[in-house]
Amino acid sequence: MPCNRQTLGSYQAISAGVEGREVRGHSAETTFNNSRITAFVDAGGRQRSFGVFGADSLRVRSWLFTAGARFDRWLNSRGFADRIPVTGAPSLNDFPDRSETAFSPRVSIIKRFDGNVSVSASMYRAFRAPTLNELYRNFRVGNVVTNANAALRAERLTGGEASVGVQAWWERLFVRGNFFWNEINDSIANVTLSTTPALITRQRQNLGAIRARGVELSTTARFTPHWEVSAEYLLTGSTVLKFPANRSLEGLLIPPVPRNQFNFQVNYSNAKWIVGAQGRFVGKQFDDDQNTLPLEKFFTLDAEASRSVSEHVRLFVAFQNLTGSRYQISSTPVFTVGPPVLVRVGALVSIR
Repeated sequence: MPCNRQTLGSYQAISAGVEGREVRGHSAETTFNNSRITAFVDAGGRQRSFGVFGADSLRVRSWLFTAGARFDRWLNSRGFADRIPVTGAPSLNDFPDRSETAFSPRVSIIKRFDGNVSVSASMYRAFRAPTLNELYRNFRVGNVVTNANAALRAERLTGGEASVGVQAWWERLFVRGNFFWNEINDSIANVTLSTTPALITRQRQNLGAIRARGVELSTTARFTPHWEVSAEYLLTGSTVLKFPANRSLEGLLIPPVPRNQFNFQVNYSNAKWIVGAQGRFVGKQFDDDQNTLPLEKFFTLDAEASRSVSEHVRLFVAFQNLTGSRYQISSTPVFTVGPPVLVRVGALVSIR
């Protein structure tokens, strides 16, 4: 990814670059039913992308203005999805090559005030091309079959955000609040096609439009050179705005995005020791597009400690889910739970 940055005087910087990538994917799987082989499944393809980008930053006293854009073009080619059953006729599918383009501009402003206060705002557009997995590979988890869709289009986002940051207590305390609003057209989602007691069938489809908006609050406090505490709260509302193909999904929440998330970290470090703990709370969410399979809220606590025993060797012990919480991570519709209490012990060795 070649990139060039040029400074013009003390107040302006211009950058530009190009980026290219090629991804090749191939999966070969064997399906079973009642411990017997039923079929051999093969799928894959290629995705080649190329992008050019540029940005200009201008500083005027306590103001910083930035404007930039990028143009991308990508090609999906050699896509296929074959299924050869043990008995019966095979299904062989070769998909036509497809290409798309995207233009992604962005503008932002940052203003720094006296008293260690800063305000910023930005507006932008962005995109996400469908992956080879979403385009060509079907899969099954539990009683849920999710089919690929070779006709998927790229997701296209339009959004903006505004934030305020404050430093206090001799720059030992930093508090930041951020409001964001995003609207995504052609968002890729797993849409339910049919439901029976034995099988739920879904397909990856482009929703008409979804909206994601919310508030993020974060703070970091460094009480001493050795102790640091940080916390973050995220309130999000992600809903389907428009889906002409299935109006019943409009107004429902996007899975699996909880409304409330909170996490905190406590860290201690000195010349030899590093000790830390992290807690995470995740609110209620849904595991399906129809909001019929809820996942309950949960809290987990992790911790880790390490000690340097030489210049190149550090010993560590890490604990995951210290509270032993039995929390749900998916519903197919049988619940899958997260890992229990886990302990890892090891050594980190650096060779210089």
